[in-house]
Amino acid sequence: MIQMKTPVVEIDGDEMTRVLWAVVKDKLLTPFVDLKSEYYDLGIENRDKTDDKVTTEAADAVKRLGVGVKCATITSNEARKVEYNLKSLHPSPNATLRAILDGTVFRKPIKVSCIKSSVSTWEKPIVIGRHAYGDIYKNAEMRIPGAGKVELVYTNTDGVEERLLVADMPGAGIVQGVHNLDESIRNFARSCFFYAINEKLPVWFAAKDTISKTYDGRFKDIFNEVYETEFKAKYGASGISYFYTLIDDAVARVVKGQGGFLWACKNYDGDVMSDMLASASGSLAMMTSVLVSPSGVFEYEAAHGTVQQHFYRYKKGEKTSTNPVALIFAWTGALAKRGELDGLPELTAFAKKLEKATLQTIENGFMTGDLARLAKQEKILDSWEFIDKIAEHL
Repeated sequence: MIQMKTPVVEIDGDEMTRVLWAVVKDKLLTPFVDLKSEYYDLGIENRDKTDDKVTTEAADAVKRLGVGVKCATITSNEARKVEYNLKSLHPSPNATLRAILDGTVFRKPIKVSCIKSSVSTWEKPIVIGRHAYGDIYKNAEMRIPGAGKVELVYTNTDGVEERLLVADMPGAGIVQGVHNLDESIRNFARSCFFYAINEKLPVWFAAKDTISKTYDGRFKDIFNEVYETEFKAKYGASGISYFYTLIDDAVARVVKGQGGFLWACKNYDGDVMSDMLASASGSLAMMTSVLVSPSGVFEYEAAHGTVQQHFYRYKKGEKTSTNPVALIFAWTGALAKRGELDGLPELTAFAKKLEKATLQTIENGFMTGDLARLAKQEKILDSWEFIDKIAEHL
């Protein structure tokens, strides 16, 4: 039994991913590791019960212990409020965690030899570096009931105001305010450039500064400033490069390119593009995701949703063929990092062996339905059978 020194922060989630989270622990982790974790239940009902305080507590625990691992969670809306009889709607738990931890989310496709990318030109993986602070995930928004004036108001610490007209509303509508911080953008740029040096990858950054001349323009300027003052000499020496373009141009280039670069994206762009990359690489469950904070803490997660429709079928007594690979790799990433930070090479080695066993199980022809269709395999395993096969191989 492999021993641990410091706990990881375990952040449980919702629906089908919550069900499989427990199976992964039971079949693939606790038989081999004396698992130490500090547990936080971010299931939607417990978040509502605690008025979302549990989410803040989980983020603070990750800051304190240095490594967290997170299951997929529901972001509440009106339909979910009715379904779960919630007291109120709360922000996305991911947005809350990322706002507290700051940093950058790095997402990379999990590749297996038996499944080819649906984008035929991609020869190498594309890594997404997603800014993890601000924008629409930390927004303020309002329904406008009728005609009137909407203004953006800034009041400095001396009480002096600046006002900017947003719109003269001729009738009812909606308005949204978003923000970001220079220091967070600067940390985002540094994280991406450091990651790219370690992985020997060129960096692309894309925004829409032709339209959003101040907001996106500030992202562009800070990226360029950080590159020129801190990384240009290092990049020249290592033979890698930095490239800025508009987001629409980047999308056009990506789908005709060979891959093999780090694509730095603003928060929402990274949310959308990482799902596109994961799906094109085989499945939303075939993607690693880790939040790297500038303070040196790490939060590993399953980047997909809670697989709602599978959960409804599971509640009726069905065994679903839900792909648990991203859940497994969230745990292996966290355990490998915990082993690295605590000087436990056997824990890190175990995590890498579990990853290898998972991929080899798929390459040996044992897989869930999402992958079987792409690999043209007739035999489809349910989630429990698939996890059992990984355990056998491990």
